[in-house]
Order: sequence, then C-alpha cells, then structure tokens
Amino acid sequence: MKQYSDFKAERSSSGRETLPAGGYVCQIISAKIESNDWGETLVVAHDVCEGDYEGIFKRDYENNDREDKKWRGTFRLKLPKDDGSEQDVWKKRSFSNFIWAIEQSNPGFSWDWDEKKLKGKKVGLIYRNEEWEMNGRSGWTTKAAGSESIDNIRDGKFRLLKDKPLPENRRPATPVFTEEDGSEDDLPF
Repeated sequence: MKQYSDFKAERSSSGRETLPAGGYVCQIISAKIESNDWGETLVVAHDVCEGDYEGIFKRDYENNDREDKKWRGTFRLKLPKDDGSEQDVWKKRSFSNFIWAIEQSNPGFSWDWDEKKLKGKKVGLIYRNEEWEMNGRSGWTTKAAGSESIDNIRDGKFRLLKDKPLPENRRPATPVFTEEDGSEDDLPF
C-alpha cells in the first residue's frame, strides 16, 4: 500500500447518540404544515424533555458539524384530505389520537386548529425501529410513529410499535460471492 500525505491515525467520528425504541415525554419546539405531491403533512419538531435522553435532539444538532444538518426530532402526521377513502379514515384517526394526547398532556389546552399554538406543549411520543435505504445503503434508525398522553408514557401504559422493515422491492441488493471471486484463501471475511 502506498502511503498518502497528511496521514494521522485518529478516530474520525464518535457516532451519533441513538434514541432506542420506546415511549418518551417530549416538548414541542415547532409545528408547521408542509405540502408535497401526496398532500399535506403536519411536521412537529420536538425534543425529549424527561429521563435519560432529555435533550438528545438538541445535543445532536449542536454537535453536528455538517453543512446540511437537520433537526432529527420530528413527528410527521399526514393530514386527511377529507375524501372518505380508507386511507383518509386512518389519517383522521391518527390525527385525532395526536390531538387527544396533546389535550390530555396539557391541562386547559383545547385544540383550535392553529398548529402554531402547539409550540411549548408536551406530548408522549412512541418511537419505533425503522429500516432506511439511500444510495444502495441501508440500516436501522428510530422514528416517532405514535402518540400517547405523557401520564401513560410515564406509567409505561403504552404499546410498543412493531419494527418497520423496508419493503422487499426497496431493499438494496446484497453482494453474492462465488468461487469465481477467488480461492477459499481469498474469502471476504
């Protein structure tokens, strides 16, 4: 191997702190509506505000030195189109549950269809493991996928959500090694 200039044996990154699947008491930092090809989405930026992972997303954002850094603590709710479809019924149920969780977690708060008033409110969010794929690579992360009252989160009275693997048609191809790749002495492990 040819030596290259400016070599220094050092650790390049300590990696990011990972939030395990589970339920967390979170505080909403902002809420906004985003429009895209399939409709509108309520994007709720939040951070964990109690327990061992308190402030995880703020630390992650502050410690990220990449130019394209993003806030990782988001909960995305696809909003209903009010078209009566089966998918619309599911979206309405998810949104209603989220608003119920907000109202239960913030005594005296009543939803009035102004998403900006969600800022500063607390809510229980349930994170699950989800598989991702990008540019032929894949891995696992956790994402907010459900909501609950903060009392139920604190008391452990919530259902963990099943892991969400990629559909088969989105999985990256796994390299297959054959005898033509080399002798047994040259195996890739």
